[in-house]
Amino acid sequence: MQKIDVCLTDDHQIFRKAMVKLLKTFGRIGEIYEAGNGEECLAKVKEKKPHVVILDLNMPLMDGSKCAENLIKKFPDIKIIVLTSHDSEKYMLYMLELGVNSFLLKSTDPEELEKAIYSVADNDFYHNELLNSVIRKSLKDRFASARPNFNNEHPISEREREILKMICDEISLKEIANRLSVSEKTIYTHKLNIQSKLKVSSTVGLVKAAFEMGLFN
Repeated sequence: MQKIDVCLTDDHQIFRKAMVKLLKTFGRIGEIYEAGNGEECLAKVKEKKPHVVILDLNMPLMDGSKCAENLIKKFPDIKIIVLTSHDSEKYMLYMLELGVNSFLLKSTDPEELEKAIYSVADNDFYHNELLNSVIRKSLKDRFASARPNFNNEHPISEREREILKMICDEISLKEIANRLSVSEKTIYTHKLNIQSKLKVSSTVGLVKAAFEMGLFN
């Protein structure tokens, strides 16, 4: 299985050094690069082309949100995990809307961090109960006055609903193809069609759409 190169971006050197030691214990981690702020991160990503960036929010020179915005614009294939002590819902929603692939707190246990890295590398997105609850609350607030008929506005087929549910369950496109006895290319085409119908551009958007459609309780 392919090794995953990581760029760890945090302005606290002691934390970075401890994180590097932890990341080295994860079986699929390849090269580990370090950056102390957003500007260093952008330079390191341009030079080394890692698969995943682990990004703090509060940093000097260029903070995490500005760095993420630049990464998404300049390096759209890079996966971004925000790892921060900020547990505010507004931070989570803002970063998800921006297009990051996951949002974790620094209190997260190592096993979940490892799972998140693999998931964003393989399937674009990782969501846990914390993110699920934030997305649910956001949608509940948005539709408190009147809930639109999402299915009528954005019709997708039963097969597409089935595929959407599996994508949001973090099942890889290859595994979905195996389960449905079709080619991986066919599933990828389905995913693009679903994104087009739902007017979203990322797996994060698909997850939010799935909540709106009631595919998650």
